Amino acid sequence: MPSPTDLELGGDRSDVYRFVERYGPVAPAEVAETISVDPERFQHHVSILKRDDLIETTEDGKLTVALHHGEAAEYYEAGVSYEIRPSRPSDLSGVVGTIRDVSSEEPYVVAAGMAEQLAYEDTLVRWCPNRCRVVFVATVDDDVVGWVHVAMSEVDELASTAELTLGVMETYRRHGIGSHLLHRGVEWAASRGCRKVYNSLPATNERAIDFLQEAGWSVEAVRDDHYEIRGELVDEVMLARQFDGRE
Repeated sequence: MPSPTDLELGGDRSDVYRFVERYGPVAPAEVAETISVDPERFQHHVSILKRDDLIETTEDGKLTVALHHGEAAEYYEAGVSYEIRPSRPSDLSGVVGTIRDVSSEEPYVVAAGMAEQLAYEDTLVRWCPNRCRVVFVATVDDDVVGWVHVAMSEVDELASTAELTLGVMETYRRHGIGSHLLHRGVEWAASRGCRKVYNSLPATNERAIDFLQEAGWSVEAVRDDHYEIRGELVDEVMLARQFDGRE
C-alpha cells in the first residue's frame, strides 16, 4: 500500500491530504475551498488518495485519514470496565489533559513535551513524509484515562525504530490498563516493521521504569544529570524493547 511519503510535496494532492489529516473528518467542499483547488482537480486528487487507501469517506460524507491501525477492545478487570482503541480527533483534549495529569504527578519530560506538541499541532495522528505517529487510548465511559503514543521516523536510518510513551491516571492503575496499552503500542510498531521501541524517563520515575522492565524492556543507557527537575539534577534512563517483528 502506498504511504503518504509517496505524495508530491507542495502539490495540491499533498495539500488535500494534509488538510484532511489535520482537520478531518471534514466536508469535501470545505477542503476544496480552503486550499483553493478547482472542483475537477480536487475530485481527481480525492479519487487517487482513496485508491491508494490514504483517505476515506465517513458515513456522513466527510473525508478522514484512513489509518487502519486496529479496532476497539473491551476489558473488565478488578471492577473496572474500559476500552482500548485507536484515538479519534475528539480525544485530543482528553489525551493532552491525561498526559499533563500523569506528568505533573511524576516528572515524565518526554511525554510532557509531546503533550504540548499535540496541543500546538491540534491533531493526535500524523502520517507525513518525515514522521508518523499514532495514539491509542484507554477510556472509561468515553473519558480518556490512559494513552500510548508511538512515533516513527520516515528517515531510512531510523525507519526500524519507534519512540513510545505511555501513561495511566492514578485512579485507574492496577487494572491492567497500562499493560494492554503497552501491548497495543508495541504491536502497532511491529506491524510497521520496527525492530525496536524505546523510551526515556527521569531516574526518579521509578514506577514507570519498573513497569517497563517487568514487561521485558532493558536499560540501554543512563545519561547523568540530564534533567533539572524541581531544582535538582536528575539522570535520564533510556529503555528499549527489541523484537523480531512479532508480538
